[in-house]
Amino acid sequence: MSTQQNLHDDSDRSSVALLLIDVINDLEFEGGERLASQALRIVQNIATLKRLAKSKKIPIIYANDNFGKWQSDFRKLVDHCVAEPVRGRPVAQQLLPESDDYFVLKPKLSAFYSTTLDLLLKYLRVRTLILTGFAGDMCILLTAGDAHMRDYRLIVPADCVVSEDPGSNQCALELMNRSLDVDVSVSTKIDLNSLIGQHIQQ
Repeated sequence: MSTQQNLHDDSDRSSVALLLIDVINDLEFEGGERLASQALRIVQNIATLKRLAKSKKIPIIYANDNFGKWQSDFRKLVDHCVAEPVRGRPVAQQLLPESDDYFVLKPKLSAFYSTTLDLLLKYLRVRTLILTGFAGDMCILLTAGDAHMRDYRLIVPADCVVSEDPGSNQCALELMNRSLDVDVSVSTKIDLNSLIGQHIQQ
């Protein structure tokens, strides 16, 4: 779809968006083996939530590290994680981005810091964000903090977020719930129709 068409087409606008944070990742770093084992426990939950969101025409946004490489290309990162024998391959294979998905590359932990995410969300008219991915005690937590300061309603389904250490992940979820007013219900408890309907009524 061209930029000129986008200016006149509201078909991609939505009050709710699903973020997949750092799920396309080779996990080839210190601690990556522990994170990979945790990620495999929840990858199907994220995949199921993504399919459901797409069926409701909720936009999917991938937010991924550029790993300090300022010439990073998201498609090359996908190819690397899917085609090569890296730790993150089983996860990436189940969460492949589709042609109508969005993506942003982030230089730091938060998906908002020095990225186009806020501008994209404003374009889409998003008011509720569902955050999924890795790691709960780092990138998810800091993204949630930045989103909270921007007045987005936040949902971080507890069964769609992991960290290297399960205890740290649980602490992060409790902190987000207590301090950032984040809904941390499991993904099967999320009523997407209700979320969309609430914003339509407002």
